[in-house]
Amino acid sequence: MQNVHDREQQGILGVHAVFSPENFEKLTGIMYKKSAEAGSVLYWEGDKADKLYFLIKGRVKVTKSSDDGRTFTLSLHQAGDLFGQLDPFQDSEHACSAEMTEDGEIGILQRKDLEVLLWQHGDLAIEFMRWMGLAHRITQTKMRDLMMFGKPGALCSLLIRLSNSCGIEKNGKIRLDIRMSNSEMADMIGATRESVNRMLNDMKKEGVIEMDGGSITILNLAYLRGVCQCESCPKEICRM
Repeated sequence: MQNVHDREQQGILGVHAVFSPENFEKLTGIMYKKSAEAGSVLYWEGDKADKLYFLIKGRVKVTKSSDDGRTFTLSLHQAGDLFGQLDPFQDSEHACSAEMTEDGEIGILQRKDLEVLLWQHGDLAIEFMRWMGLAHRITQTKMRDLMMFGKPGALCSLLIRLSNSCGIEKNGKIRLDIRMSNSEMADMIGATRESVNRMLNDMKKEGVIEMDGGSITILNLAYLRGVCQCESCPKEICRM
């Protein structure tokens, strides 16, 4: 099992690919920290969108509910991720909900404090624009994979993104350091549990993956890339 420190460092390196150490320190200077238990909700759909969240420790899932009561998982965030919704409108509301899936700690940035900081530091404002562009690109590529390559392509894309976000590579195999049920994976690609179960079993028979309980190990990453026509995006983009 990958330890918490390694997972935090993996995530923080991703943030530092966008923010310089000096500007990241400016951001942490306006954060207030808060402990959060697994199952606690950071924000609900419809809440006022006036904050950003930096995940110091733990994991968070971002979900969207449909009119028929089904919940879709849009993102999985890990330590080192900055996330949330900041629209150009002062009275904007969250379009999704965010829930802790592990006990952890978050840093909260108030919109009003962030706006002052960006106004004071032009170099930070430029890096913040880069972060917004990266977040948009991640969402864009997820939608592309879901819409263009059917459910098999969406599932292969999900496995690739999970391998980049929480995969542990050893002896040519990539073990996913996260246990997910078939229902949870179905909620992430807009499929049914039965269809995900069938597709995973087909991959197992073809020697693409191994499954041990709720744990998945990827044996043939090239196969997954071929199904979803992987464009070899950087890991900062091809992630959950």
